[in-house]
Amino acid sequence: MNIHFIASTKGGRQLQAAYSEIVSLLETHGYVHGKQLSDPSLTSHGESALSSEAILDRELTELEQADVIVAEVTTPSLGVGYMIGKAEEKSKTIIALYQGDHLDKLSAMIRGNDNLSVHLYKTKEDLGEIFSKELK
Repeated sequence: MNIHFIASTKGGRQLQAAYSEIVSLLETHGYVHGKQLSDPSLTSHGESALSSEAILDRELTELEQADVIVAEVTTPSLGVGYMIGKAEEKSKTIIALYQGDHLDKLSAMIRGNDNLSVHLYKTKEDLGEIFSKELK
């Protein structure tokens, strides 16, 4: 299974540990694109070694190859929203993960979208249960 992980790059660095747990668990289900988001050396400047065009090309190519999209949506991100829209256009399966107690702060555009499977999580165990259920 090809899994494309997307998350806030520049604004989500405070969730880097969660990104690492997500990627680690996803790797037990298949090949994961987007692993660079879990790299602790990635800063709030993003992937500064690549041009914006190169990043966009890579992300769209990996999206095309993916069987499923896993989007960490806790930190609002234009890029993540864009990629979710592109995934919807291609009728991809999309799993959205939100860290917290409730979805009140999550955008209604995500929360109310029937094309997404939205899940709350707090722990690695929560993530494991979500992936066991969703990535059969």
